[in-house]
Amino acid sequence: MLCHRNVQAHSPLATRHSPLATPVTPPLSTHRTRYAKVFLTFARNSLVRDMTFRANFLFQCISSISWTLMNVGFYLIIFQFTSSIGEDTGWGKYQFFLFLATTWFINSLVQAFFMPNAEEFSELIRTGGLDFALLKPIDTQFLISFRRVDWSALSNFAVGVVMLVWSMVHLATRPVDPIDFSLLAISLYIFYVLCGVMIMYSLMICLSATSIWLGRNQTLYNFWFYITNFSRYPMEIYQRSWGWSLWGLFTFAVPVLVVVNVPARILARPLDPRAWWEVPLALFAIAATAISLFVSRWVFKRALGSYRSASS
Repeated sequence: MLCHRNVQAHSPLATRHSPLATPVTPPLSTHRTRYAKVFLTFARNSLVRDMTFRANFLFQCISSISWTLMNVGFYLIIFQFTSSIGEDTGWGKYQFFLFLATTWFINSLVQAFFMPNAEEFSELIRTGGLDFALLKPIDTQFLISFRRVDWSALSNFAVGVVMLVWSMVHLATRPVDPIDFSLLAISLYIFYVLCGVMIMYSLMICLSATSIWLGRNQTLYNFWFYITNFSRYPMEIYQRSWGWSLWGLFTFAVPVLVVVNVPARILARPLDPRAWWEVPLALFAIAATAISLFVSRWVFKRALGSYRSASS
């Protein structure tokens, strides 16, 4: 009996059905923790690299903040001649500056975490760096998207925080119809800002993926600026004459108008009462985020399927 038991223990059939021989899939929480650690490593290495050239980092921050302050000055001049952006649109001085702060939040996050990597994607293809990325035991899109962080781009985020608080204080203390900023409104605002970041990221990854088919895509930043420039203003300014075509294109086909308009509208106006179309627009923003992420993932994987290495 003892010998028979030993033979069973060492037989191939016993090994095949042994629980120890069954491959164990790591739980989803462990998978996410591993990716979070990889991202933190990328962020720390990027910060060390930026601090190695501190003067350059400081000048980049000063340049970004100066550009932002010049924009503030420009709009302060405009509001000396008008009380709102558009007649009966509800975008008064402080509502519009809250809108600007939201724009800076989203753009600074995209430019800090995604823009440097998207700009270098064509260089990875040309030099063969993408070959090494494909061999890494990690998702290629994640590696391409997060391997570098431009910390100086977050300087505009800090300016946006100051601008947001300044605008909220004035809206909450104005003598007529002060706004009560509830916890629900602030939570929805943060949620839709993240949705806006994901929509912008999806657009950027689609643009950078075209480098595989085009060989080089040096006009990425210019095209990105042209498209996102439409999202920097309230959507009401397009709802006149031929502007309706731009409104429809950049709301439903390329949903950049919902990126800033939805979160800024939630915080700049009372939650109740709302216009009849604002709730459907907010729901559409969620759907647009999910669709954008799905399409960008499909485009990226399709582009990788066409890649034949740098030596091909």
